[in-house]
Amino acid sequence: MFIDSAEISLKAGDGGNGAISFHREKYVSNGGPDGGDGGAGGNIIFIATRDMRTLADFRYKRHYKAERGQDGSSSNCTGRGGENLIIKVPCGTIIKEKNSSRIIADLTDDGQSKVVAKGGHGGKGNQHFATPTRQAPNFAKTGTLGEEIEVLLELKLLADVGLVGFPNVGKSTILSIVSSAKPKIANYHFTTLKPNLGVVSLGEGNSFVVADIPGLIEGAHEGVGLGHEFLKHVERTKLLLHVIDVAGLDGRDPIEDYEIINSELNKYNIMLEKRYQIVAANKIDVLGGQTEELERFTKYIEEKGHKVFPISAATNMGIKELLQFISVKLKDIPDTVLFNPEEEEKLYTIEDNRPPVEITIDEKGVYIIKGKWVEKIMRGVNYSDIESLNYLHRSLKNKGVFEKLEEMGISEGDTVSIFDFEFDYVR
Repeated sequence: MFIDSAEISLKAGDGGNGAISFHREKYVSNGGPDGGDGGAGGNIIFIATRDMRTLADFRYKRHYKAERGQDGSSSNCTGRGGENLIIKVPCGTIIKEKNSSRIIADLTDDGQSKVVAKGGHGGKGNQHFATPTRQAPNFAKTGTLGEEIEVLLELKLLADVGLVGFPNVGKSTILSIVSSAKPKIANYHFTTLKPNLGVVSLGEGNSFVVADIPGLIEGAHEGVGLGHEFLKHVERTKLLLHVIDVAGLDGRDPIEDYEIINSELNKYNIMLEKRYQIVAANKIDVLGGQTEELERFTKYIEEKGHKVFPISAATNMGIKELLQFISVKLKDIPDTVLFNPEEEEKLYTIEDNRPPVEITIDEKGVYIIKGKWVEKIMRGVNYSDIESLNYLHRSLKNKGVFEKLEEMGISEGDTVSIFDFEFDYVR
């Protein structure tokens, strides 16, 4: 089965906690604090590889978590950092943030990598909090949390040439005779249910990749038929080979087919309208001596600025000339860029939009303090140590929390709750 999209959730490793420890040695009194720092949490890194062809591996496993950093220990020993989690994806995979659809990375080259979720920092041990007036700090910092994010993986095939056109116009037949690909071929609509790739070799050092995109129909850009699922693969191609049944065997008008397909491409992505296009007028063997329709079609297409190649996939007529022209043209067309790494930071950053401090009053009159800054402070508080509690008090005061509580009308003796830690307010 061809799987070209997947949704997964990522959780980078949390940082290890700093240690609370004091040096103990015979004949050495008051050795002082020697608590080590916590180790950093592991990152989640995506790496592109040619060894994978689909995103099928992500169909059943949806949750990925990197290793947590180890806690610090005595003797100023820093905890071991968590191992990075390496996730391999096929070349051509785009990684997006699920909710906003912002692009995180476009992994096109073998071995290309991107850190998608960063591990948390290790907390500081109590050795860092010793001062002349606080020589035995009985508290340390906890590690910060690793980034957590849900991402959408999209695989867009890496091909130089994309075969587009209505179903049953001969795209799969063309791919089968110009490459070693073995697409399913039959005389009915929607034979191709997944994109097929083939390598066309015209001699040493002269080759290119062709993708047979499933047949499009009117309304494909809105999800009609199979087109919506596979139109994304056309975006990667440098050149479009538009295959038309010029004989009109299904009673269709070749010119009308040409206009419908180009309209669908344009509606899906306006940039596809600017993509270089070659038109292959297929099935000329069926026309026999009746060339009027071919001449009418060729004149119309050339007036649109596209090159027309009359061919017959069934008899190989005109195929060699078509391939030679494509080979030459590809050398003049730059690679298609879907995502510019230089703009990476502008396009995507993991944002925590929660306010640093948020104060609300519940139905019982309890003042509840929440927020990302408060959460970070509370994770490092040692409730059994007076110095640690004094540090919390100073931090809340300097952040303006007490002033905000006064503005909200708090009275002495009212209950304040901070992440399940409750105390009575005293002026």
